[in-house]
Amino acid sequence: MLDATPALRLYARRRRRALERLDPAAAQERQLLKLVRRASGTRFGQDHGFQKIASVSDFQAQVPLRRYEDFWEDYWKPAFPRLTDISWPGTVPYFAVTSGTTKGVTKYIPCSAAMTKSNIRASLDVLVHHITARPNTHLFAGRSFMLGGSTALVDEAPGVQSGDLSGIAAAEVPRWARSRYFPPSDLALIGDWEEKVAALAPASLAADIRSISGTPSWLLIFFDALHALRPEAPHRLASYYPNLELVIHGGVGFEPYRKQFEALLEGSHAELREVYPASEGFMAIADRGPGEGMRLNLDHGLFFEFIPVEELDAPNPTRHWIGDAEIGVNYAVALSTCAGVWSYIVGDTVRLVDRDPPRLLVTGRTSYMLSAFGEHLIGEEIEHAVASAAEAIGAMVDDFSVGALFPKKKGDLGGHLFVVEFSGEPPDTAMLERFAAAIDESLSAANEDYEAHRSGGFGLNAPRIHAVPHGSFAAWMKSRGKLGGQNKVPRIINDETLFANLRDFTSA
Repeated sequence: MLDATPALRLYARRRRRALERLDPAAAQERQLLKLVRRASGTRFGQDHGFQKIASVSDFQAQVPLRRYEDFWEDYWKPAFPRLTDISWPGTVPYFAVTSGTTKGVTKYIPCSAAMTKSNIRASLDVLVHHITARPNTHLFAGRSFMLGGSTALVDEAPGVQSGDLSGIAAAEVPRWARSRYFPPSDLALIGDWEEKVAALAPASLAADIRSISGTPSWLLIFFDALHALRPEAPHRLASYYPNLELVIHGGVGFEPYRKQFEALLEGSHAELREVYPASEGFMAIADRGPGEGMRLNLDHGLFFEFIPVEELDAPNPTRHWIGDAEIGVNYAVALSTCAGVWSYIVGDTVRLVDRDPPRLLVTGRTSYMLSAFGEHLIGEEIEHAVASAAEAIGAMVDDFSVGALFPKKKGDLGGHLFVVEFSGEPPDTAMLERFAAAIDESLSAANEDYEAHRSGGFGLNAPRIHAVPHGSFAAWMKSRGKLGGQNKVPRIINDETLFANLRDFTSA
């Protein structure tokens, strides 16, 4: 295969210069006004006076915050599946089908032709940041492997299709990149996750894989399948893909998985790079080291707003943007995009760590706060606690979920149950007690409300741990019809029925 990396280096050089010149606030206001002008003739634009909007403040005065349900009922459902000039000009060709991690409600997120171009530009920026970090790369001398769901799309109407976001991405792979894309179309179409892994694993070993991307938990399962094919080799990525240069991960908090991936990368010259893609838009990419924040994509047809989490359900919440958002505050994200979502509450919470250029860390989900007893724990605190506890006992965690244990009778205290799948054999009872104590200590140090409730064991019991065998979470997800692809194991489960289902399945 011809090495096309020199052409990528030329593009990267130009793109880096453009990024260095970018003024964050000016770029974002320019993006917003461009989006507003393009959509001024749509039904949504006319309803919200887009033709009169000349600034960010004008926009925020005219367009209220909305959730998916609001858009669906008021604008998309009546015209579905042909959304023509509804909230974005022209007819929307794709819908990214997604479901809530906890509630499982199917959502159809519009994906316009402009959005597919935006996603491609963001994907190229991933490579730009990689080349900046690894100038001697030869990434385009081999294939790029995207481990996602089925690429099969459903015909909703003539010229309108719906399906997994990875399927839309596969359909829109630029012609020049198709020969460097893996898997081939016949394997990519496989819908059954186990069948797909069984087919992809040996096929990928015969290919020159230079990069691989996917959700961390499913990547680990796939790497186990590779090890089963080559049990005599060390369980390292270099054993399977000797020319691997890049592992792209996103979709869930990475901290609990970091040790496992670092072990898999031993002896390899590949790097880890985190991304923040969503069905609504490709929002950010890590341009520095792990854990140093992801750089927002400010000039890709997305406009970002930031709402203090505690104000999200207030009648008139404060709405910040890049021009005035503050570092260190836990915000909910709202997006306006070139696919026709406007001040749309994505459902993620973030914290800015830099202003110029803006970089952020994803701290959780707006529905992912564990506060059954007033402890107000966020996803970031819980994930850090699990990761640090695993390190304290020299173990690695494949996956976990946590939920509340409510008092059964008057005078009892409530608490939290962590269902944890460790890599390899579960630790013994003494080690699990240390693991629970380390989680308790980390949460107490990070969160004053939790510490107050735990003080003297007065308001909250110590965490309980239920260790489950390797493969338990994959089996549970399969039982719910959510195995593989872009499905995610829910880390915090506030739905009592869903948590009861997990406890029953794992005998917790």
